[in-house]
Amino acid sequence: MPVISSFYGISIKMYFQHSEHNPPHFHVIYKNAEAEVDIRTGMILAGSLPRKAEQLVREWANLHRAELLQIWETQVFIPLPPLERRR
Repeated sequence: MPVISSFYGISIKMYFQHSEHNPPHFHVIYKNAEAEVDIRTGMILAGSLPRKAEQLVREWANLHRAELLQIWETQVFIPLPPLERRR
């Protein structure tokens, strides 16, 4: 599963297999936690994340929703920039 982006110890991945199912989603790994996140809503579909990690993932997903949907639909890997530190 290719890593699409990583930031603050969080890895964002997406399967590139026809067996992957709807709704469009990506996988998140942070320390010992794993989750599947709906691209369109940012809600966790399966698994869980610590609250702060979940907030960061939602913020990142909101910034990259269009690109994530493009990756899902085309199954063409595009690395996406990490979430940058807020100043």
